[in-house]
Amino acid sequence: NDEPWRTNSLYALNVASGEESRILDDNHNIYSPLPSPDGKWLAYFSRVVDVTDIPSSLVVMSIDGTDSRVITAQYDREVEDFTWSTDSQLVFTLSSEGTVNPYRYDPQSDTSEQLHSGLYDIEQITVNADGMLAMSVSTPHNPQELYTLDGDTFTEATTFNHAWLSEVYVQDVHELRFQSPHGEVQGWYIKPVGYEDGKTYPLALNIHGGPHATWSYSTKTMWHEWQFHAACGYAVFYCNPHGSGGYGEAFMRKLHGAWGPVAMDDIMAGVDAFLELGIADPERMAITGGSYGGYMTAWIVGHTDRFKSAVSQRGVYNINSFYGTSDVPVLMSNEFDAEPWENHDALWDNSPLKYATNITTPLLLIHSENDFRVPIEQAEQLFAWVRRGTNTPVHMIRY
Repeated sequence: NDEPWRTNSLYALNVASGEESRILDDNHNIYSPLPSPDGKWLAYFSRVVDVTDIPSSLVVMSIDGTDSRVITAQYDREVEDFTWSTDSQLVFTLSSEGTVNPYRYDPQSDTSEQLHSGLYDIEQITVNADGMLAMSVSTPHNPQELYTLDGDTFTEATTFNHAWLSEVYVQDVHELRFQSPHGEVQGWYIKPVGYEDGKTYPLALNIHGGPHATWSYSTKTMWHEWQFHAACGYAVFYCNPHGSGGYGEAFMRKLHGAWGPVAMDDIMAGVDAFLELGIADPERMAITGGSYGGYMTAWIVGHTDRFKSAVSQRGVYNINSFYGTSDVPVLMSNEFDAEPWENHDALWDNSPLKYATNITTPLLLIHSENDFRVPIEQAEQLFAWVRRGTNTPVHMIRY
């Protein structure tokens, strides 16, 4: 089973005899196991059972289960993808502070090394018989191409997007690190097309989902949206608030039991740091996000009136009803240490719906009928509360 939400174990099957033997215990979810070509090692992802807000571990174990090594322990970071080379070297990609770069682990010497470094995001990686790496790579100036890494030579191998990129404006991505009440946070901004010094522009604040996802200099799933906002004249800002992956376990756990207030502190501190640059107009700010980003959009406009408009997409708004309708109820009980019948108030206090009648920001809700992760009943509730409980303009688009 490759789904980390489920409880998975690991078994060995003797093909000749048909005998099955269990290798691991009930304390960890095991997924994506992959044996080495020489048959000596097994690599797999591991996550502690009933814990969703610590990074998963990449583990290499001898095939008989006697020697287990947590490869990611020295990095305190999360692996995105891994594969074996033909000579049984483990090649993996590590997410860290807005980049995803390639590494190699040698099980014989129990050592690892970074193979290349850059401001890019690797989604998938594989290795040929000669040791050359092939990767799907997003960069700040290209949403995706295939690249190869042969020794120290990093080469763009395809040009799928080049013709289109020659016809559009692509704006540079700038890093912005800032302090929030909870510590340093990393963010990024993109100036609008046609930007002129001394002028201010409307702000499009984007918030990621998860809540333990991570955005980067060039996240493929958001590349077009950010650049489109900039092309429409917006100054774009986004960040990785506490709870995001790519910064270690302590950073990720900071959000535990407090999804709204901690991330809001971080996000608003980032907005203020960006406004200090004089690029965006504080009187023309819009906010948007999807899934947990939708949760945070609703949470923030329920606690401040600083934004002129909000677009909340497929968001979680009522944690108690989400528990009964989503395909991942365990997410909520794990993140808040309670089942709804044990502590209804704790989940309600952390639900944006509780604060819906405080919303004065014009709000657009977008949701899909067949969303099983975040069911559409979440948007229906928020729409009804804002529509009936306030004078705030609210619209809902259902797909």
